[in-house]
Amino acid sequence: MIKTSRQLLAVPLLLNMLTVPSLLHAAEWKPVPGHIMTEWAAKVDPSNTLPEYPRPQLVRDNWVNLNGLWDYAVTRKDDPLPATFGGKILVPFCIESALSGVKRKFTEKDRLWYSREFTAPALAKDERLILNFGAVDYETTVMVNGKEVGKHRGGYDSFSFDVTGALKPGANTLVVSVLDTTGDGPKGKQRVASFDKPEGIMYTATSGIWQTVWLEKVPENHVASLKIIPDIDQETLTVIVNGKEGDARVSVLEAGKEVASLKGKAGEPIVLKIPATRLWSPESPFLYDLAITLGNDSVKSYAGMRKISKGKDEKGVLRPMLNNKPIFMAGPLDQGYWPDGIYTAPTDEALKYDIEMTKQFGFNMTRKHIKVEPARWYYWTDKLGLLVWQDMPSGVAGKDAKGGNDGVPRSKELADQHELELRTMVEQHFNSPSIVWWVVFNESWGQYDTPRLTRIVKDLDPTRIVCGASGWFDAGCGDVIDRHHYQSPAGVKPEGDRIGVCGEFGGLGYVIPGHVWVPEQKESSVYITCVDQKDYEKQYLALWKEAFEADIKNGTSAAVYTEITDIEKEVNGLMTYDRKVIKGNVDLFAKAIGKREFPPESTIKMLVPTSAKTPQEWSYTFEKPADDWFKPGADLSSWKKGTGMFGFKQGKWGMALSTEWHSPDIWMVRTFEMPADKLKRPVLRATYARNATVYINGVKALDLKRGYMMNFVDIPLSPEAAALLKPGVNTIAIHAEKKPGEKPDNQFIDVGLGDETITWQEI
Repeated sequence: MIKTSRQLLAVPLLLNMLTVPSLLHAAEWKPVPGHIMTEWAAKVDPSNTLPEYPRPQLVRDNWVNLNGLWDYAVTRKDDPLPATFGGKILVPFCIESALSGVKRKFTEKDRLWYSREFTAPALAKDERLILNFGAVDYETTVMVNGKEVGKHRGGYDSFSFDVTGALKPGANTLVVSVLDTTGDGPKGKQRVASFDKPEGIMYTATSGIWQTVWLEKVPENHVASLKIIPDIDQETLTVIVNGKEGDARVSVLEAGKEVASLKGKAGEPIVLKIPATRLWSPESPFLYDLAITLGNDSVKSYAGMRKISKGKDEKGVLRPMLNNKPIFMAGPLDQGYWPDGIYTAPTDEALKYDIEMTKQFGFNMTRKHIKVEPARWYYWTDKLGLLVWQDMPSGVAGKDAKGGNDGVPRSKELADQHELELRTMVEQHFNSPSIVWWVVFNESWGQYDTPRLTRIVKDLDPTRIVCGASGWFDAGCGDVIDRHHYQSPAGVKPEGDRIGVCGEFGGLGYVIPGHVWVPEQKESSVYITCVDQKDYEKQYLALWKEAFEADIKNGTSAAVYTEITDIEKEVNGLMTYDRKVIKGNVDLFAKAIGKREFPPESTIKMLVPTSAKTPQEWSYTFEKPADDWFKPGADLSSWKKGTGMFGFKQGKWGMALSTEWHSPDIWMVRTFEMPADKLKRPVLRATYARNATVYINGVKALDLKRGYMMNFVDIPLSPEAAALLKPGVNTIAIHAEKKPGEKPDNQFIDVGLGDETITWQEI
């Protein structure tokens, strides 16, 4: 197992012109123990929590960070503001997280209250004080000095309130109350029950403030937002400065030197010619600095000159085009969870680290999976050069998207809220050059009216590729055909004007003791659990080799591997959930993914052949046998004889079956001769669906729980299992079963034994 060093980020400090009371209770705070944590948890300072300016594409110097310890209380949903608060919570970490200092379950029957004081600055006649929230999950009401200043619904978008009219001289009291049903709107992978009952692919919910809160003093006529549109073909950069009125000026700088400057009206396009344009790409992520003024307001921003489009390569295959050149996008699924902060990275250094590692693994892209990140995450993908597929977080607005039918809305209210948040996501992250792809729905989760919603996104942003649905039901719309296929990657041909991609595959599990969410967990809760690092690396590289073969054979233009880190019980990351262990050889992986350079194949000497070439005979039965059936010398006189492969002859997988198996269970036994030679690395070669238990010489050797293995895989035997093999006659016995409730056309099995005499790790 390989570990890498961390590189610290030097972030320039911004001048805070406002003041807040000192945090007197910082010494009382500490993370709540009970689960693994990242190394950055120890760097969290309650008196200086996430101090970086939170909105890198619209930066002001005159601001104050309100992160830190706030008073908090939890009441029943309909209770009024409590007279007293029960303790301290560290903002912006959700109440369910260890870093909040609370770590408690929060349900739809609860209301979360926050309170703190701040000192109002002196304001000139034309100045306003704006209170900003990066994100709060989910329904937020904000009061200053007992006066309501605003409400907001949504868990992933930023929002602001002008609090000027509620201020008083000296100390001011800010109160925030939050409701979170985790069911009325987009929620992604959040599940309330996971707090104390971790499960498969759903994780602990996030409730309350989970991104930075800050104040800033602005002129009454100020820059409210920016829209930045690069055009590399015309060598222009268009900037729309949104504000009340007046003239705005935009200056473009390269390494501190002004290369273009132009004045225009607020709300209207300002089109700047960029001489000798430097393009943005993963290999060269160059960013221009922007200096913008509107009246007395001044802000800083940045822009990347890049173009994402569709076009045909030299062979006539439709591809995504980056800066007018075809590109194959390879990346991981990135769900953005942290064991200590849940939705919130403990530090900016930690936030950056996942992106750095994604690049080090050889990837040029990442799929931000059904979560929208803080603005600083996109700053780092912009700065470091990583293409982003941005998912809309899944919700519950739609139902019944399956088979050949699109879903329908559950209600107009749910659909309206979902579409509001979809529009807001696109609008708030439009300016990030690293985002090249919008994903409207994931795997039919809450899917409905797919063509209409895809068109909404395309109309909002015609400059990017739009995927109507990643996996499962394809409504035939958008720019992309996206299929998911575990465990091997799908080959997806482009059709018409739609690119073909494999939006999810892989999911290899490799459990590292001491670095799992549930200490007693021995295998991944989904997909495949690998035996050791060699097994993990071998299978990982084999999967990517298939993905690149699909590119050559079918014109598949992208592949997304599940996933960058473990998350709770889903132990299939390239890194552990605490980011302390990298599970494979980074350099080897980078060569394979980034350069398509793969090591030589391993050499396997078959000791017990499979039926892949020549049918092999087994004794078998469909009736539950005697308790000693798997032991050498057991009475098998009543059993049948048959050759592999065993399975349902009408099966949907197209397997070359020899003996029909349509009952829930099958018991199989075979004897074989072992040579006297010492074995180097014995492996079980198997193809199967769904589960099986393997015995060697009367002792349980391993469980096959990898789901559907439609190709033969070589599974290393543990040292204990390998020790069961002996020179002379040996017995291998198998009990295989289909998953309860599944049709018999989902079942098949064939196995053999081999010895990996030369591994590529040794070449």
